[in-house]
Amino acid sequence: MSYGIQLPVQSQSTMYAEPWEDTAGPEDLLAVARTADRAGFDYIASCDHVAIPRRLAPAMSTVWYDPVATLAFLAAATERVRLLSHVAIVGLRHPLLTAKQYATLDHLSAGRLILGVGAGHVREEFEVLGVDFERRGAVLDETVDALRAALGAEEFPEHHGKLFDFEGLGQRPRPAQDRVPVWVGGSSPAAVRRAALKGDGWLPQGDPRDRLPDQIARLGRLRAEAGIEDPLTVGAITEPLYVGTPSWDVGRRTLTGPPDRLAESLRAYRAMGVHQIQVRFRCRSRTELTDQMAAFGADVAPGL
Repeated sequence: MSYGIQLPVQSQSTMYAEPWEDTAGPEDLLAVARTADRAGFDYIASCDHVAIPRRLAPAMSTVWYDPVATLAFLAAATERVRLLSHVAIVGLRHPLLTAKQYATLDHLSAGRLILGVGAGHVREEFEVLGVDFERRGAVLDETVDALRAALGAEEFPEHHGKLFDFEGLGQRPRPAQDRVPVWVGGSSPAAVRRAALKGDGWLPQGDPRDRLPDQIARLGRLRAEAGIEDPLTVGAITEPLYVGTPSWDVGRRTLTGPPDRLAESLRAYRAMGVHQIQVRFRCRSRTELTDQMAAFGADVAPGL
């Protein structure tokens, strides 16, 4: 079971951002990414929002770095860790534009891209960009199909659909990977169906442990009914973690304790059929975060 991390700093929703992130910047992102690279993390992830309306800003904040720019910046400072958009709201953009950006990222990073996609939830973002918010699920479905073509091997990709129609338009550089993995985010019935039928992986959105087995079983049923035999990478977002005994209040939901106890708890995800976990650490500073990441990689991960 592999493990990855959503980067701090680059998105600062009040649901998960720590106070120190408010004044953090590029050097902090670099330190975290380099630690993930050294500590065996499978991926680092960056979110996607174009603009946050005033009504949501108190909860979501307006700090949302662009994922392509952020991951490209960090790709140059790392060697092996993969680069995940978690998640790109690809329906906001024409698929050829998205393909140009992410194909270039994959090319520059020597094939480390994982394209995580999601439907989005902020109505005003769609309206200001002229995209139908009510039909965002259907838009995403076709966008994924178009991106499969546009991120494939052909220099002149071809797609003919209801929303997008293109052929005879060349794009280079091509991705370094023969097939860029597409992980679909979301836990609604529609999102789970989309992940099962169109994805190479599933990124749940906050499903608690007791809900995951039913969701994973449904993914399997849908793929079996559709005759899809390719493997699906099933993910999970764990509870907040703290390796060791904290000297401060980390919250009642946070898993704490010695490495073997944390590993034992996290192995329950593997028993459910989860292939990768996304971990988050409670921390009061960048140094505390990178120390926690290093301890997790050295002492907890071998027990997974």
